[in-house]
Amino acid sequence: MAERPPDPSAEGSDPRADRVAPRGEEEAPGVPDHEPVGLRERLSLNRMGTFDWDLDGGVMELDPGALKVFDLRPGEYDGAPLSLLSRLPAEEGLRLDAALSQALQEGNASYGAYFRIQCRDGTRRWTHSQGRILRNARGAPYRVVGIVREATSELADSALLRSLQEERQRQTVMVQQTTAALARALSVRDVTRVLTGTGGARRFGADALVLGLVANDRFEVIATAGLDGEVPADMMNSWLDDTLPLSEAARSRRPSFLSTRGELVARYPRLRPFVDVLPTGSAAFLPLIAQDTVLGALGLFNHEPAVQSAEARNLALALAGVVAQSLQRATLFDQEREFATGLQETMLPRRLPPIAGGEVTVRYHPASVGRDVGGDWYDVIALPQGRTGLVVGDVQGHDTHAAAVMGQLRIALRAYASEGHAPETVLVRASRFLAELETERFATCTYVQADLESGALHLARAGHLGPLICNSSRHIDWPQVAGGLPLGLATAFGQDHFPETQLFLEPGSTLLLCTDGLVEQPGRDIAAGIEALSAAVRAGPAELDALADRLSYLLWAEPGSDDDMALLLLHRSAVRGATATPRLRLHVHQADPAGTAEVRSAVRRTLDQWRAGAVTHDVEVAASELIANALTHTESGALVSVELLPGAPRRIRLEVEDRSSQWPRRRRPGETATSGRGLLLVEALADRWGAEPRGSGKALWCEFSVPETAPGNGA
Repeated sequence: MAERPPDPSAEGSDPRADRVAPRGEEEAPGVPDHEPVGLRERLSLNRMGTFDWDLDGGVMELDPGALKVFDLRPGEYDGAPLSLLSRLPAEEGLRLDAALSQALQEGNASYGAYFRIQCRDGTRRWTHSQGRILRNARGAPYRVVGIVREATSELADSALLRSLQEERQRQTVMVQQTTAALARALSVRDVTRVLTGTGGARRFGADALVLGLVANDRFEVIATAGLDGEVPADMMNSWLDDTLPLSEAARSRRPSFLSTRGELVARYPRLRPFVDVLPTGSAAFLPLIAQDTVLGALGLFNHEPAVQSAEARNLALALAGVVAQSLQRATLFDQEREFATGLQETMLPRRLPPIAGGEVTVRYHPASVGRDVGGDWYDVIALPQGRTGLVVGDVQGHDTHAAAVMGQLRIALRAYASEGHAPETVLVRASRFLAELETERFATCTYVQADLESGALHLARAGHLGPLICNSSRHIDWPQVAGGLPLGLATAFGQDHFPETQLFLEPGSTLLLCTDGLVEQPGRDIAAGIEALSAAVRAGPAELDALADRLSYLLWAEPGSDDDMALLLLHRSAVRGATATPRLRLHVHQADPAGTAEVRSAVRRTLDQWRAGAVTHDVEVAASELIANALTHTESGALVSVELLPGAPRRIRLEVEDRSSQWPRRRRPGETATSGRGLLLVEALADRWGAEPRGSGKALWCEFSVPETAPGNGA
């Protein structure tokens, strides 16, 4: 039968039974073994005493226990509270006085406070005072009766508990912060950026760190932070052996914890010549293992020597596990990305054909973050009769499928262009080709046929961003270019029509084509990106490669764009010895009803850049009338030129050329006539006008003087 536990209420029950382990003899002087102990002795045994403070008389009585708490001898205290100042540091006296004053002012019945006293040997110890405040019939305090006691051991236990709690909280925060930071790291470079960035080593409770990876029986250091110098070159890449701590940790798959730098150098003599680089304190070397595969090792260093506790070691191992998992994910990501970007790069042209009369340069940058691979592409194609085909496009999507579709579409478009087809025909065939692939992907594209000998540009656009033209005077223009739906969609909707626009690239001018990755940023309107591109081209270097690098850095790399980007620049060489004249040239098709309005808009933008002032409206009206004459009375389109002639005063020359040899005839229409006033308007608005033969046709021209008082004149 089991023994029954003792009854606490039974007579003679001893609370010490089976509970208190035997200890050595501990005597209390003056306390009898079996006789009653008085109240004062009981208090003194617990390092406690009493006080009685007469507030009216200003006298505080301390019993022997209280004197002992304050480390005072009977002759050292005269009953005046100020006598205690020898034991109370100034800041502690203020704390005690503040607690009592607050209780008196708020009408409290008691108060309590912890404070430190300074013992006669110079040490400080914690003390607790608690008192009852006695008040008279009017509520005025007249007496405080209370106790004082030593509280050092009590607060030491509380401080230890708080210290342990704070340490556990600190460790939890370290793990959470490190895990959160590494969760956003996609590539190995991202992981090293987290470890070596601001506060990187502190996330591991260290002052410095070294990270290395294992590959082909060699150990390579890929990141350091907090060291007092550079890692020696022969240790950046070494054999996987036991002569260096990180290499040994990776090779043995076992961590090591060392207390001092001296212990580290003694174990690894190879480090002795470089001892000044390492912190002087403790160090930990942790293998990085994920799915039973050793990826590398992490070294953590501290400036202070220390024997690391079991909790600290477990924390370091846990953090090393987080780093190992992040590195494993990052390594796989880098491998996938390298494959995808390599696939994409093989589908872009490796070299560009030579161009007579100018130069061309291109830039392509894959997406800077994530594993996305975009479908952006460019191409430069040698065409019959010395012309050059220029292509910039973007296949929908950001994956390897988009890159594969891009490669097929680029080859098909190159084949159609090389046959010498017009831009519209090239895009129509490319759209049908993409639709027949049944990929459910569409693509945007701009295709340009450039003849640098004449400067003629024939463009067709399929849902893509239009071109930018910068002339020799750094005037920027985004000409209106007619366009159709994106390739693939245009065929699917039965609207595979891509009207052609003719522009002219003057000597010394540059044509820019790009994808949206150069002008679009998350949270920003594309109009702001287009304006930023215009400003960057206007202020950029004249040399074409330098300009391409500048645009790529300012608008793509520096903002940290997460999209891929293709950029193409075509420059027409200036005529040696000739003065560059600012000029706009546009072609209006015979069957294009909106052509005149588009020309007026382009003329207005150009004259605004030339700061022509009030004469702008006159030039627009004259251009409309001359274009209408050409389209109405001839069977061809019209070639419109606007030039800013040199000299003073400045003059603007407008020319409209057609292929008819019939000379213009000025008429005198009646009041009810609905036509015939075009040349009369030109004559009234222009300073002078005329006609001259041009090959198989003629050109009507007129000139306008720019007033010196025009706003912004002289620029």
